[in-house]
Amino acid sequence: MIEVKVAGTNQEKKDVYSVRRQVFIIEQRVPEDIEVDDKEEQSIHFIAYEEKTPVGAGRIRIDGSSAKAERVCVLADKRGKGIGAKIMVAMEHYSRENRLLSLKLNAQIQAEEFYKRLGYETVSDTFYDANILHVTMNKNF
Repeated sequence: MIEVKVAGTNQEKKDVYSVRRQVFIIEQRVPEDIEVDDKEEQSIHFIAYEEKTPVGAGRIRIDGSSAKAERVCVLADKRGKGIGAKIMVAMEHYSRENRLLSLKLNAQIQAEEFYKRLGYETVSDTFYDANILHVTMNKNF
């Protein structure tokens, strides 16, 4: 069973960074100084557990009446099982509960179709971030 929650304890936050390190730094070779940034403290972090094992993570930053989803990731051997969708649903639920009007994100190009299936619309041309091709996407509530 997959549980997604706001990372509130120190251990849950360590789990967030552990998953992100595995996906972004080790697997995708994003430099650590880019992956861990100055927005960590102002972000609301989410962690996904399968049983008690961390398997996915993400964060949102609130900006006025909208939020931005960032660092959404699932461990390679756990992809294709709906975990990423559950993380997004949890972040959308949190956003709606806090009366936000939309959630935007910069999606890696290989994840664009995943986000489209969740109702996100591509609103930009492609661009590079950390040497990875991205598009900006948005979902209004």
